[in-house]
Amino acid sequence: MTELLTAPARTGATRPEEVIRAAEDLLHRGPPGMRQVINATGVLLHGNLGRAVLSGPARRAIVDVSGGVDLEYDLARGRRGPRGASALAALAAAVPAAGAVHVVNNNAAALVLAATALAAGRDLVISRRELVEAGDGIRLPDLLASTGARIVEVGDTADATLADYAGAVWSGTGLILRIHGGTSPPRVDPAALAALGVPVVVDIGTGLLAPEPALPGLPDADTALRAGASLVTGSGDKLLGGPQSGLLLGRRRVVEQLRRHPLARALRVDKLTLAGLEATLRHPPSPVVEALRHTVADLDARAARILRLLTAAGVDATGEEAEATVGGGAAAGVRLPSRAIGLPRRLAGPLRRHQPAVVGRVRGGRLLLDLRSVPGDLDGALISAVLDAARSAPAAGAGGN
Repeated sequence: MTELLTAPARTGATRPEEVIRAAEDLLHRGPPGMRQVINATGVLLHGNLGRAVLSGPARRAIVDVSGGVDLEYDLARGRRGPRGASALAALAAAVPAAGAVHVVNNNAAALVLAATALAAGRDLVISRRELVEAGDGIRLPDLLASTGARIVEVGDTADATLADYAGAVWSGTGLILRIHGGTSPPRVDPAALAALGVPVVVDIGTGLLAPEPALPGLPDADTALRAGASLVTGSGDKLLGGPQSGLLLGRRRVVEQLRRHPLARALRVDKLTLAGLEATLRHPPSPVVEALRHTVADLDARAARILRLLTAAGVDATGEEAEATVGGGAAAGVRLPSRAIGLPRRLAGPLRRHQPAVVGRVRGGRLLLDLRSVPGDLDGALISAVLDAARSAPAAGAGGN
């Protein structure tokens, strides 16, 4: 605002229209740093574009708690209270099989806390098949070894049998870890592993709290806990559709042991994350879940409305069949039928420079804007961006990528 008020003095502008132009310039320039992006790639949880799009209630909740808030204060008694109590209560209500819950700042942190509290200086037993990269070149064995646990690999690259696990468990075993990397069920269920007498930690990764009809067979927290897992970890910003966070759900004794560990303080989340998570849980469905559940008929209707407006304005736009993916390391291999708006490839650059930016994908020389990954309430912004890009884009053959 200071920049706007002083703009006439710096430029010598004194007329009202010049002040208005200065204000418009500041508005179009946008805030510094991260910019808003409409994800039209067809990847619902795009890691480079911030993963889950938060719901309206979650965004409003984050704004509401940006000032003073009873994060760790009991207003009724006038003294310190449990941190994030209402958010944790909402999470516990969403997973009835969990005896207790806790939240840290991401799923890797949840795994690190579990391994440190339960297996530092002890054995951590894991199937060789599940020792994968955690992202950005970080390998899961390196992450787990950093906790002080001794990694004991069992089985082969196909999987491990119950006999493999049983042969590795002894008095020095801290936990058995299962990592779910897809929709195929593990060979050994948590109940059989739990009978071996050590805590069984199941990392579902996806943050799916209960079975999702749109993704049948995908592991979820409630089912894993009922099957015998001592602890389940997952990501809050994947299929749950909330802010980045690591979810810890399980037996009260185990969760309490993790919550009281000194490392838990270094991994705790702030009031903004707790508020966004609570609103996501209390006001479903999230935009991610809505995107999963869209029917092809829904997408056809949206595509028809958008095409009608674009073609009426003279834009070279076509309706295209497409396939969307879940992304974000969740539901690998799952393909979702979708619909996209096809545009000249030369619009890709102008759309990325627009405010908000629009990012799609190129197929067969055309830029596709996949509607399954675009929340329906952004259709108007998408149309406006395409119209602006079409007016500003170079003519065909002049580049623009």
